[in-house]
Amino acid sequence: MSSQPPSPAVDPLPAQPPAVPPDPGTDIPPWPVWTAPAALALGIALGGLATILVDVVAHAAGASLTHPPPAVNIIGDVVFDLGFVGAALYLASTRGRPSAAAFGYRPVRLRLAVKWFVIAVVGYYGVTAVYSTVFRLHGSDKLPSELGAEHSTVALVGASIFVCVIAPIAEEFFFRGFLFGALRRLRITVAGRDLSVWVAAIITGILFGLAHTGSAALQYLIPLGFLGFVLCIMRWRTCSLYPCMALHSANNALALGVNQLNWTAVEILGLTLGSWLLVAVVTGPLSSGEPRLT
Repeated sequence: MSSQPPSPAVDPLPAQPPAVPPDPGTDIPPWPVWTAPAALALGIALGGLATILVDVVAHAAGASLTHPPPAVNIIGDVVFDLGFVGAALYLASTRGRPSAAAFGYRPVRLRLAVKWFVIAVVGYYGVTAVYSTVFRLHGSDKLPSELGAEHSTVALVGASIFVCVIAPIAEEFFFRGFLFGALRRLRITVAGRDLSVWVAAIITGILFGLAHTGSAALQYLIPLGFLGFVLCIMRWRTCSLYPCMALHSANNALALGVNQLNWTAVEILGLTLGSWLLVAVVTGPLSSGEPRLT
């Protein structure tokens, strides 16, 4: 009686190794340091040119150049911010096709995001409260008034979308997504310790504060610069832009609701949650396929 030799066991295909999320120490995009000042200059040029074109078209349609209507101001501010987005995309593309993840569009676990959101809120508002008490800050943001937020429902909706949705997306993309990443390539060592991240965060924070010179009173530029620094630390520790956009949006909603509109806490919370939803709808798809950070 003959017997067939047993068939050799066939090993299954080896499983693909799980995607390893980026580490805060290595989450540095490929574009070089020189692209940081280049992006600032190009962004100012593109944004300024786009704003002039908006004013020219609006004037041709009958709008005043000295006292433009809210719609013209809103459109001008949007295209100005988009000028910086375009500058960042162009310069990032000089190192190959940039990925959304390189700018920080990566999903992040809720616990990690909440942890750094709370740390940032406590740190920023704590320091700002002390600063406000010492220097007796007063006044409010000029931008919502220029956008007509107090004069009509349509202008209020437009201003809210710009201040709480478009500005946080565009500014976080440029400052934390691009500029901070490029500046992190600076190699600064003191007593054997690498301080590149901290120096990059300080420079980015200063530039972020200065970028609001036209819309905020001078006394608020230092708190805004500190906010820019805190947002950089959030970006670094979470490897994601989403917590940064959430805090930026919430801060703008709080400032708009308290300083300009005298809204209740429930109304401000509604504005914040609605803004977060719109930010998620616009930017959420950019992180599809990326590993969730731990």
